[in-house]
Amino acid sequence: MSAWKSAAITPSAARLTESLRDIGYDFPSAVADIVDNSVMAGAAHVDVTVEFAGEDSYVVISDDGEGMTGNGLIEALRYGSRRPYGRSDLGRYGLGLKTASMSQCRSVTVLSCRHAAPDNVSTGMLDLDLINEWDEWLIFEPPTAPVIERSVERLANEPGTVVIWRKLDRVLPEKRPDGGWARRRLDSLAAKTAEHLGIVFHRYLEGTAGSGLVITVNGHKVESWNPFAPTEATTNELPMQRFELAVADVSGTVTLRRFVLPARDEFSSTEEFERYSGPLNWNRQQGIYVYRAGRLVQWGGWNGIRGIDEHTKLARASLEFDTDLDSVFNINVAKMRVTLPPQIRQMLERPINELCGYADARYRNASRHVPKEKQLARPEEPENHSTVDSPAPPRSDVGLALRAAAMQAGEYEAFRRIVTVLAERAPGIASSLGLDS
Repeated sequence: MSAWKSAAITPSAARLTESLRDIGYDFPSAVADIVDNSVMAGAAHVDVTVEFAGEDSYVVISDDGEGMTGNGLIEALRYGSRRPYGRSDLGRYGLGLKTASMSQCRSVTVLSCRHAAPDNVSTGMLDLDLINEWDEWLIFEPPTAPVIERSVERLANEPGTVVIWRKLDRVLPEKRPDGGWARRRLDSLAAKTAEHLGIVFHRYLEGTAGSGLVITVNGHKVESWNPFAPTEATTNELPMQRFELAVADVSGTVTLRRFVLPARDEFSSTEEFERYSGPLNWNRQQGIYVYRAGRLVQWGGWNGIRGIDEHTKLARASLEFDTDLDSVFNINVAKMRVTLPPQIRQMLERPINELCGYADARYRNASRHVPKEKQLARPEEPENHSTVDSPAPPRSDVGLALRAAAMQAGEYEAFRRIVTVLAERAPGIASSLGLDS
């Protein structure tokens, strides 16, 4: 048998590192990927600083986690790190630190230590300009700079890791990086990052995942944003469901939780109603929220199961899986997108349609308390008014049960046609059942 002939082909470091910059991050999601590493390191505090200084502007992400040894830091800066990932680790591909950082800047410096002391601080820097010059995968010792000196001083007092982004070519405008527009852009990105971190890590911030986490952005504590309004007394949760999923040699459990949020007039305050509308606003905020190991990775919309509808905007569901099902859900490198496997999509159709049936009924019941002219003026935000002159019929569990049954039977469209005819021929009966629209 003849021996295989082979030749080692080393990728061009310059070209590959440049191409990996466009893997799909925006600024907030890139910061979130670095925070993933802090969570994996057991950090209790993560501080994000976005500092404007013209061309010398920088971003610092520091934590009080367990830190890394010198060899561990070098491995962390390797594209395709060889470190093993355990179950529930937020990392996966060994690319996040590098690709997330370089998607926003041309130079990333990492400082870390496991035992607080100036002599124990390990440092390393990846710089695209130097990699392009040498066309080799090289880690450099960073040149002295005030931000690095401050980071060394911090690590001399407590263990942890500091990640510094400089040469922010994807963040600052090419022209006038020292102008007022550049400053406002960094301020805006800091605000968006705080909002994004409050969403994707809300379970960690609330202490329902991990052992509790505090994140600050420019010195301000990040507040969690739980999409399911658990503090509202009138939020309704449908029975939880679990699905066993097996694809090839991969198996695991997927958990579905379903929530019907309060209508506007049922919220504890107008301010809370506005807050829970979320960054996408009520209509686009409805849908499935996908969690991986307690970390939110995708939200908004129904993943092709059904379309977005004004009448179902109060419906939100969480779909949760652990990292052992990563390959089944095809999670991307940026941990921002998943693909529902066909088996799960089929299992979800009936419970999701049932959820939307309840949300539809709740929305329509609330809308009956609003004069028609106000519904036309503000269709997404029905306003309450006195019901002394025109009392609304009481909400009926019979109507809700009929809607849910129609959903489960896959005959909701036929059910709606029946309700339309009933409302025309016997409006009193339809109203008493809670089926009038």
